[in-house]
Amino acid sequence: MLKKRVVPVLLLADGRMVKGRQFKEYRDTGDPKSAARIYNAQYADELVFIDIQAGLKNRGALLDIVRIAASECFMPLTVGGGITHIDDVRALLLAGADKVIITTAAVLQPALIRQAAEIFGSQCVVAGIDFRVQAGNAKVWIKCGTEATNLDPISHARNLVELGAGEILLNSIDRDGMMMGYDLDMASRAADAVSVPVIICGGAGNFMHLAEAFQKTSVAAAACASLFHFGDNNPIRARSYLRNLGIPVRGVK
Repeated sequence: MLKKRVVPVLLLADGRMVKGRQFKEYRDTGDPKSAARIYNAQYADELVFIDIQAGLKNRGALLDIVRIAASECFMPLTVGGGITHIDDVRALLLAGADKVIITTAAVLQPALIRQAAEIFGSQCVVAGIDFRVQAGNAKVWIKCGTEATNLDPISHARNLVELGAGEILLNSIDRDGMMMGYDLDMASRAADAVSVPVIICGGAGNFMHLAEAFQKTSVAAAACASLFHFGDNNPIRARSYLRNLGIPVRGVK
């Protein structure tokens, strides 16, 4: 049985780590290079960097962070933010990223998913889906949660996998930073709808939320930000907790 993953997420702005709630009200939470070293020492399964100020003027800072993390850390690195061209994908992979997250461009120029998968392999391509639920209807949002679309997240996920995405990162804007638990309904529907691993993100506030995600859905990984930023929690403790519940996770050092 494949091991379930616990994945810390670091949001970046101006080369610093930040954390907000529902994609707004961001505050500084520290140096991403130091955080990467700490998560490496804590044997994180994987580390995600997302540049929320995506753009060419910030690309240099992001690449520097990725280079340092890749040279000092022994875990897979997944990086996203402002990827709009195949050259962006190439630059991040050359800097040391193992996978890239394509979110807004997956809506506006879905051919980029296919192109990246054909050139670098599906294993490198993570399709990001940010969504909100309003009046019982879930819709995909883009541009860091500032612009709505008419896309259904589940149908969008299926289309992205057909284009070549090797993984889906499903992120609830409503639950982001709220620490009230994941959207298990959407997580279950997404994981059952596609043939590739789904990472659920948005809402983890305690280890039981991670356990519920793995016990009640077939997601492959649970991504966390606030859980590790704002409390005495770390990936080692999280995996120990999950293993004690019989959830298959990587061995704790």
